[in-house]
Amino acid sequence: MKGFRAACAASALTLLQTVSAAAAPPLDPAAAIAKSTQALGRVVGDYSLTDSHGTPFSLAEYRGKPLIISLVYSSCSSVCPPTTQHTIDAVTEAGRVFGLDRFAVLTVGFDARNDTVTRMAQFASQQGIKLPNWRVASGAPATITALLGDLGFSYRVVAGGFDHPTQTTILDRDGKVYRHVYGEAFPLRMFMEPMKDVIYGTSTPFTLTGILDRIKFICTAYDPGAGRYRIDYGLVFGSVLAAISLLVMGGLLLREWRRAGHAPTGKA
Repeated sequence: MKGFRAACAASALTLLQTVSAAAAPPLDPAAAIAKSTQALGRVVGDYSLTDSHGTPFSLAEYRGKPLIISLVYSSCSSVCPPTTQHTIDAVTEAGRVFGLDRFAVLTVGFDARNDTVTRMAQFASQQGIKLPNWRVASGAPATITALLGDLGFSYRVVAGGFDHPTQTTILDRDGKVYRHVYGEAFPLRMFMEPMKDVIYGTSTPFTLTGILDRIKFICTAYDPGAGRYRIDYGLVFGSVLAAISLLVMGGLLLREWRRAGHAPTGKA
């Protein structure tokens, strides 16, 4: 009798969840994009997650290098797998161009109730996620809710799963949301260009590596046909012309300053 009651309760709960999902309003793509756009420039919190090996870690560990965050749910059989496969290809290409040690990747299960450590490990195995700079993780419901809020990620419960945008987020080295890339088969250049920005950066240390990174940042462009960054001579010419213009302007200002009576005088 107790078993029958438990089975009835479980069936009722499943039916209630199905009805609730069917009654939920559909996800508005424009509103979802607007919400994620509002997250640009936001610092993502130092949340504690657990990777697919059962090891806890904090997002603070990624400070100092760019981080790619992809959001999936482990029972997804439609959008998440092909998006993950495309992301693997994009990350592999970014690793070839920039070096895998210069950024990290994190896939997080947003269905906190069901995306357990075991299920996320199965997802990683099924998708063939094996790169050394890539973790697959799960988290407590409150943590996942806060993380999704920081990323501006939207989803709706629907019959059989979730309706959600295919959003891949790129954080800069300070943990700020720099760019979102949308679509399960996003153009490679839409991914590589923001990766170039956050890896080479607008602020680089005054070292040989930093100077070279700055030159690459200013004077190169990604060629998807060749699959590499090449020197953009238009950018080089523009940079040289701008530098010459600044030098000429500086010389003119110095001459006028001296004419105005500020020239150094010798001692009597």
